[in-house]
Amino acid sequence: MTPIKRRVLGGTAMALALTAGMAQADTIRFWTIEEQPERLAKQEAMAKAFTEATGHEVEVIPVTESEMGTRATAAFAAGDMPDVIYHPLSYALPWAEAGILDPDAATDVIEELGGATFAPGALKMAEFDDGFASVPADGWTQMIIYRKDLFEEAGLEPPTSYANVEAALEKLHNPPEMYGFVAATKVDEAFMSQVLEHVFLANGVSPVGPDGVAELDEAATTEVLDFYKAIAKASPPGDLFWEQARTIYFSGNTAMTIWSPFILDELAGLRDSAPPTINDDPTSAELAGKTGIVTNFSGPSNPDGAAFAELNFLGITGDANTGVAEEFVKFSMDEGYLDTLAIAPEGKFPVRRGTDDDPELFVKEWGKLPVGVDRQASLTDLYGEETVDELVAGLDVAQRWGADVGQMALASKMVNSQVVNRVVRAYIDDEIDAAAAVTQLNEELGAIQ
Repeated sequence: MTPIKRRVLGGTAMALALTAGMAQADTIRFWTIEEQPERLAKQEAMAKAFTEATGHEVEVIPVTESEMGTRATAAFAAGDMPDVIYHPLSYALPWAEAGILDPDAATDVIEELGGATFAPGALKMAEFDDGFASVPADGWTQMIIYRKDLFEEAGLEPPTSYANVEAALEKLHNPPEMYGFVAATKVDEAFMSQVLEHVFLANGVSPVGPDGVAELDEAATTEVLDFYKAIAKASPPGDLFWEQARTIYFSGNTAMTIWSPFILDELAGLRDSAPPTINDDPTSAELAGKTGIVTNFSGPSNPDGAAFAELNFLGITGDANTGVAEEFVKFSMDEGYLDTLAIAPEGKFPVRRGTDDDPELFVKEWGKLPVGVDRQASLTDLYGEETVDELVAGLDVAQRWGADVGQMALASKMVNSQVVNRVVRAYIDDEIDAAAAVTQLNEELGAIQ
């Protein structure tokens, strides 16, 4: 187990606590969507460390993410729920409302660990009544990756806003040697949906509100449409998705694109199946050294900006052995937290930054964890402490459509309908004007229930 500072009790108190714990040792069940063998083994090792510390046993049960909702509903109906569930954001509020999760238990854990030690954006998404539906465990934020060497040579500011991106397009777009951007334009790909949601959130635009469907503001939405058209026009022709974005950036033929952090190890030449091709050495970290990263991104109508985030939570169920379940979740987020993050560091950013005594403890130690497949290195060694801080800072302003207003289920239907993708693509292709695009978005999204 990775060493972490532990809370220190007096010798007599510790002995009494351990004796009492061992005398009342229980077994709890833990469902997890991290079911790949290597990841499962790491969770089982962490559970074993919890047993050694407390005497309580943990049965780690893998559950396929696509089956999680059905299995949880069936188990709840049968009165056969596990004690703790590691689950994605989309289930947090609906499960709390249904009674599957115990918000009081989650709130107790967060308060005991210290709410100020968690990323504010992650906590905001978990808010439920006067507490929290579930305990934020880890997550990742989508990124604008850009050629910081080219930006610096051209005297450009980092692409933290619509305006900065557009200024960079003016100076750096020189096809076919260098495209300004590689924007997602393939309508039937989830990648386009994610990128578009990021761009809409950056300008403070969402199709859902507290009461359900929200009419899009024409002025702010037109700003989104115009920006997306600008980056699409500065992209290579064709239907583009994640594969082209990565390939063209890796070859050194674009100044910017948007991707998830799962590109970070590949970018540094650590994965043979997806090597950078900017030079003749597929194991080179040259491109990583020339790359800058932006997570919090703003539009003119939302100067504070936003980050698109995927988050996972540790939920304590309504049928749990609450005391032991709370102890396990606290352990997973404290003594065992780096073991939790080490399952896949490039996609598990520390939602809990540190402890009251050391507010940046987990961020610093997470940055040192090895990433990569065929070779390994730490994110700090590859990208530096400033970039590691930028990666984690996105969680402070992490957002998703509907997540903070209890309407994520409706937002998910809208995303899955691909209405936004289709209408934006029509606008990019000059088939409709901005006013018609906004009207069509409002009409088609408004019909989704």
